[in-house]
Amino acid sequence: MKSVNTAEARETRMRNALWGLFIGDALAMPAHWFYSLSNIQQYFNGGIKKYEAAPHPHPESFMVGMTYSPDVDSANRLGRPYDILHEHVRFYETSYSQSAIQSSEQESEHGNPVPRLENRFHYHHGLVAGENTLAAHLVRVLMRSVIRLGRYDPQDFLEGFIKHLTTPGKNRDPYTEIYIRRWFENYSRGLPPHACAELQRNIWSIGSHGGVLRPMVLAMLVESAYQGLGFAMEHQCLTHRSENAASALGVLVPLLNSLVNGADPVEAISAHARPIRTPRITGEALFAAYRKHNGPGNIPKDEMWRLHVTLDDAPYEVVQFARQYTEREVIRHVLATACYPEHGLPLLLYLIMKHDLGVEESLLANANAGGDSVHRGMIMGLIAGAANDDLPEHLIKGLVARDELKVEIDAFVDVALRGNAI
Repeated sequence: MKSVNTAEARETRMRNALWGLFIGDALAMPAHWFYSLSNIQQYFNGGIKKYEAAPHPHPESFMVGMTYSPDVDSANRLGRPYDILHEHVRFYETSYSQSAIQSSEQESEHGNPVPRLENRFHYHHGLVAGENTLAAHLVRVLMRSVIRLGRYDPQDFLEGFIKHLTTPGKNRDPYTEIYIRRWFENYSRGLPPHACAELQRNIWSIGSHGGVLRPMVLAMLVESAYQGLGFAMEHQCLTHRSENAASALGVLVPLLNSLVNGADPVEAISAHARPIRTPRITGEALFAAYRKHNGPGNIPKDEMWRLHVTLDDAPYEVVQFARQYTEREVIRHVLATACYPEHGLPLLLYLIMKHDLGVEESLLANANAGGDSVHRGMIMGLIAGAANDDLPEHLIKGLVARDELKVEIDAFVDVALRGNAI
């Protein structure tokens, strides 16, 4: 694909990027947090080939028993809503309820405690084929704020973020990520909304793929990658105060910008991948450390820091890497499938290049890789979508919210093309 820089081409690639995000999310949803590749093969009849519903049980799920501890007294005194779980509260241990489901076993893939198999509810329990997760709906919260105002306003986004999560019936997805739970714990204690994000140095999972999704979408509102990166990082810090997420944005925002503006996809991905430094700790070694400590939450902070920030010195030559290694060799062995961008960023670019920029092919490969496939898939969808002038129509038609999404995508792109949205 030759470099083309016209308003029409930019509009097409922006739309395709946004559609790709929602497609990548829905395709990956059913196998989200399956770490065992054999489990994916077993539960999805040889692997995911299309949109699927979330199965029950999820053999590796440790959502049951996750904690949420808002300061209820302070929240009530301040008039701040704190219930973000609503009908999903039965899956969590909270400061205002108690889960009746106990975790009594240890799962062999990630080392975390889990309940009996029949009580291992899928993270997205109840979502049907083609349905989007909470992470994708929070992208829509941002898009709707921009559409309504004709520009980006961080305070308006935060108000929409709070309303979406504290309004009963708004969220069908049980999986409420740790960054959301810790954000609302800080909010319940009286912190101003712009300062409620938790630090990666305190909770390692804050440094996750989820921290780059909305910032990447926001960055498309401006033509300049330089300015787009600044606003992306500002937005990231509203919910994720993370060094690793910021590093990933430093690669992904300029890459997405170049693709939207018509750069040759292979040349752009190759060039923007070179500044990446891949982790020195392999995926295999990382998971072994998790199992050794009976889950990552038991690893001392200084060791956890070393595991995740010790990187190789050589540039990441993704084209050569894709030619040299098979997916069986890379997935879980060289690069982990967990939520961390230092592994996920090189992995998702590898999968796109391995599948010759194909939207459906690369996003299905991502779904079948498991782990944090949902958030990784949304990033991949943005990149692969922006690298293509056409998308498979059946993937758009298969999305549960396709009609509403079309209205929002079209309106968001219109705001971006008008300019002055930041």
